[in-house]
Amino acid sequence: MRKKRKRAEFYRGFRFFVDFCPRAFAYSAPRCYNGSGVNTDEKQLNTVPRMHYVAAFLRNNIVLVVALVAAAVSCCFVPPDGEYVGYFDLRTLSSLFGMSAVITAMKRQNVFRALADKLIKRFRTTRSLVAALVAITYLASMLIANDMALLTFLPLGFLVLSSTGKQKYMAFTFIMQNIAANLGGMLTPFGNPQNLYLYTKFNIPNGEFMGIMAPPFILSVVLITLCCIIFVKNEPLMISDEKIELNGKRTALYLALFALAIAIVFRGIPYWIGLIIIPAVLFFADRHALESVDYPLLFTFVFFFIFAGNMARMDAVRNFFSALLSKNTLLFSALSCQCISNVPSAILLSQFTGNYAELLIGVNVGGVGTLIASLASLITFREYVKHDPKSTRRYIAEFSAFNFGFLIILIAFEQFVMKV
Repeated sequence: MRKKRKRAEFYRGFRFFVDFCPRAFAYSAPRCYNGSGVNTDEKQLNTVPRMHYVAAFLRNNIVLVVALVAAAVSCCFVPPDGEYVGYFDLRTLSSLFGMSAVITAMKRQNVFRALADKLIKRFRTTRSLVAALVAITYLASMLIANDMALLTFLPLGFLVLSSTGKQKYMAFTFIMQNIAANLGGMLTPFGNPQNLYLYTKFNIPNGEFMGIMAPPFILSVVLITLCCIIFVKNEPLMISDEKIELNGKRTALYLALFALAIAIVFRGIPYWIGLIIIPAVLFFADRHALESVDYPLLFTFVFFFIFAGNMARMDAVRNFFSALLSKNTLLFSALSCQCISNVPSAILLSQFTGNYAELLIGVNVGGVGTLIASLASLITFREYVKHDPKSTRRYIAEFSAFNFGFLIILIAFEQFVMKV
């Protein structure tokens, strides 16, 4: 009887997981909203066999699964202890949660659709429109950090392209936005987490910091512009006469929450204040926005923090990187980003070198390359898969071609032209 009772309890727990995950991890399946912000896939949700839905969840969240496996394997070499607490960047996780919730609420209120409509009417060709989307992301990354810029402007890119019938450029646009976010943030100390860390650790003067990063920044602008000119045809856009109606009071409320989220990114407000205010307001204003937060992405960050933190504590790994850095700091810091991402690389490698100029360039340029070279790239990948899960392989191939192309050109420029 006891075994049957335990089996029944396990089954109830499993049923709860199956019922809850599709809504808590709403990002795991593509969702679409009609003009009123109602989820048109909700009825379909209940018709899909639960086991098939779990399988679809795992298939659509392959990065989460990989991060979980990597974290679990690393735990075998570095057993959990008190130092694990220091792995997690609570400000980053809180900012991602708050921004994701607010962006979802704004999407359901058609704020981005209204903004997309204005962009379409301002830029009347596909080339100029794509260039504008990439440029906005590039500039935003210098002010609100790369991951927040992508969370804000990737949804806008999708809406603009889908409403004009230019979905064929979605992969290219997302990839260019991703590269723009990773490389645009390099110019300022607060443009990305690794910059802020190295800027503080080595107490780099503002003028010297921008002087170090200006050459690769300018080259990146030129390369991205050329890509938009070469790979996007100058086609006219189909402009719809449909007018987007916005609820003024609710839109103002969400814009205020968005400003709060931005202030937290700028460290103007403690992150815990946003962690209280944003969920509390949305609980009453739009509870569905909280259900639709990208929880798989948050857990991907959590598992990745564990993996990177454990890697940094392995003596063999530390000795390996120490030996490489003594030969070529820029090259090997960029290469390390391809394996353990740019933020962990900056933290790890800064312990073994005082050559902050090359390290700074390396961990910024190294943000392009593999999908895990930058956590911002994971955000872009998941956003793309949400909209077009059947083209994942094509996206990865195109992503790799552009990113490694940029990586090779930027490293060669620094090594042979700038003589770094």
